[in-house]
Amino acid sequence: MSREIMTDAVRVNARKTDAFDIFNFKHYMGPNPYLQTGALIFDFALTESAQPPAISDYVSIIGDRYPHLRDETYESYAQLFARTVSEVGKLDMGLHLKHWSIKQLPACTKIAVESLHARTSRAVVYSVWDWFEAIAQGKDFRIDDQFKAMQDQFRYSVYGGPTVYALWRTAYEKGIPVFYLWDEGLVQYGYGRKQIRGIATTFDCDSHLDSDFTTRKDDCKAFLGTLGFPVPKGDIVASLEDARAAAREIGYPVAVKPVVGHKGIGVTADVQDSEELKYAFSRAVNAIPKEQPVRIIVEKSYKGSDFRMLCVNGRFVAATERRAASVVGDGHSTIAELIEQENRKPDRIDTPTSPMGKIQCDEAMEMYLEEQGLGLDSVIESDRTVYLRKVANLSAGGLSIDKTSTVHPDNIILAQDIAQHFRLTCLGIDVIAQDLSKSWKDGEFGIIEINAAPGIYMHLRPAVGDSVDVPSHILETFFDSAEKARIPFITFNRISVQELQEVIDDILMQHPDWTIGAVCRDGVFVNRSQKNLNKDYNSNVQNLLRNPQLDLLIVEYTEDVLEADGMFYYGSNLVILDNPTETEMMLARDILHDSTVVIKEGDTISIRSHGLLEQYQLGSAEPFSRVYLKEIPKISPEFEVRH
Repeated sequence: MSREIMTDAVRVNARKTDAFDIFNFKHYMGPNPYLQTGALIFDFALTESAQPPAISDYVSIIGDRYPHLRDETYESYAQLFARTVSEVGKLDMGLHLKHWSIKQLPACTKIAVESLHARTSRAVVYSVWDWFEAIAQGKDFRIDDQFKAMQDQFRYSVYGGPTVYALWRTAYEKGIPVFYLWDEGLVQYGYGRKQIRGIATTFDCDSHLDSDFTTRKDDCKAFLGTLGFPVPKGDIVASLEDARAAAREIGYPVAVKPVVGHKGIGVTADVQDSEELKYAFSRAVNAIPKEQPVRIIVEKSYKGSDFRMLCVNGRFVAATERRAASVVGDGHSTIAELIEQENRKPDRIDTPTSPMGKIQCDEAMEMYLEEQGLGLDSVIESDRTVYLRKVANLSAGGLSIDKTSTVHPDNIILAQDIAQHFRLTCLGIDVIAQDLSKSWKDGEFGIIEINAAPGIYMHLRPAVGDSVDVPSHILETFFDSAEKARIPFITFNRISVQELQEVIDDILMQHPDWTIGAVCRDGVFVNRSQKNLNKDYNSNVQNLLRNPQLDLLIVEYTEDVLEADGMFYYGSNLVILDNPTETEMMLARDILHDSTVVIKEGDTISIRSHGLLEQYQLGSAEPFSRVYLKEIPKISPEFEVRH
C-alpha cells in the first residue's frame, strides 16, 4: 500500500490539527458524471498541517469494526476513506448503498458514494472524517456511538419507513424505476403510462372508498358478518355506562376499540372486569380524532394468539403470529432491568430493517403487570416468562413469528374470500385463533379487523421463522419485469427546439395516438404543445414522467446540466450524441440492454447496437437527423405494437 502525497491543498473545513480536509459537497438524486446511481460527491485532501499515520495503521483500527476491509488493498488515503464511508453508510441496517468511486484531481481527490438521503450520507462522511482524525491523533473514537443519530436521521426521512424502504429496495434490485414525488408525498414506480403511485402499501389503483370502509370497524364488521365470516359479537357505545352494560351482556373478557381508527391505536384486548373497562374505554376515546364523535366498539374477546394474514392482489401470501413483548427472568434482575437488557439486543436496534422494535414502557404495561401482581421493580425467578402487554403490538416491542407454511387451507380460502370483496392491492386480516393450522370452522376463531394499508416488514424479516418476500409479490402485481415499468427514452446531448419538433412530428406520423413528452434547454413539449419550462431542469423531466398518459420521452442532457444536476433517470433506449464532451459520454455509459448509441464526431458516424458496431462517414450534404431518425423505430417493440 503506497503513501499518498498531495500538494497545494486548500483547507476549507479542516481544523488546525486535522490531517485531512473534506469540502465541495454536492448531492445528485440520480446518475451523474461520477456514479450511475444517486450519490454524494465531495473533495478529499491532505492538509499537510498534520502528518497522518500509514494507511496500514488506519486499516488495522478500522478493521476491528469491519474485519473484511482488512482483506482489501488501498492505494491511497482517499480510496480507504471512500471505502470506509461506503461501509459505514450501510448504517448496520444492510442498506443497499454499496457503489463508490474516486477521481484524482491535481490538488485533491473527488469521492463519490452512493446515496439515497443526502443529510444522512453527509452525516456519515463527517463521522468517518472524525474517526480518521482521531486515529491520526492517537485518540479513541467509538464510531458505534454515532450510529443511533444517523440511523434515526435515515429512519425519519421519506425513505426510512420499514414498508417504504422495503418496497424501494426491492424495486431497486429488480430494476424498476422508483422516485419520490415531493409535492405529493408519494412514491412513483415506473414511468409515464407504466407508472403506479402510492405510499407504503396503498396505491392509486386502490379504491379509496374500500380503504375508508376498512377504518369504519362497525360497518366493516357487519359486512363481514353478513357474508358469513366469523366476527365476534359486540355493540357500539358512546359512554362508559353503556360500555359496562354491553360488556355485561356480552360477557367478560371483552375487547374495546374506537370505531374509526387503524394500526391498533386505542385498542385494548382481554378486558376482564369493570375497572379495567374504565381504563380501556378512556384509551379508546383518546384515540379518536377531535372532530369525530365518540363511538366505541365493545366486543367479545377471544382466547388465542394474534395473527395477521396478508393478501396481495386477492391472493394469500403470508401469515405472521404476533406475540406481546415479554422478558425472561434470571432470578436477580428486576423487570425494568430485564427490559433494558432486552432492548440492547441487536435485533431490537429499532431501525427500518430490524425484526423487532424496542420494548416500550407505558401505563398500559404497568397496569398489566399490576394485574399479574408485579411491577417494574419486581424480580422474577429464572426461566419464567412474563408478558408485558395484552396486545401484541410490534411497535411496542412485540415478537413476530412466521406461520405462512402452516396455515390450514380453509383459512387461506377464508382470507382470499375476504380480499376478493375489496379493490385493494394489499389487505391485512387480523384474527384471534388458537392455531392457524386448524380450520376456522373447527374452533374459536374471530376476525378482529381488516387493514387497507398493512405493514409488510413483519413478513419480510420476522423475529422467528422464514422470510416471505412480500415486496416482490406487491411489485410483481404491477410489473412482471423491469421492462414493463418503463416507456422508451431517447436521450440527446444536443438538440434544438426545431429539431426536437421534427422528431416529435416524425414519431406522431407513425403513432398519431401517442403522447410524447420532450424537453430541451429551450422548451418543454407534450406532443406539439409547449408547456412551462421549470428553472430546475430535472423537475421538467420528472413532471413529464409523472404524466400517466406518456408513451415516450425525449430529453436533451447537456454537459452543464449533467455537471450541475445529473440525470433524473437511468437508462436510455436510444442515445444520440453530437460531438460529445467527456462528461456527455456518460449518456452512452448509462444505457439499457439492447440499447442503441449513435455518435457523430466530425463527419464520422458510429452506431453501436446489440453488440455490433457500425461506422461510416456522413455525406457532405446529409443532415445528422437523417441518421438518427432511421434508428428511432428500432429501439423498442413499443414502436411496433401499442400494449
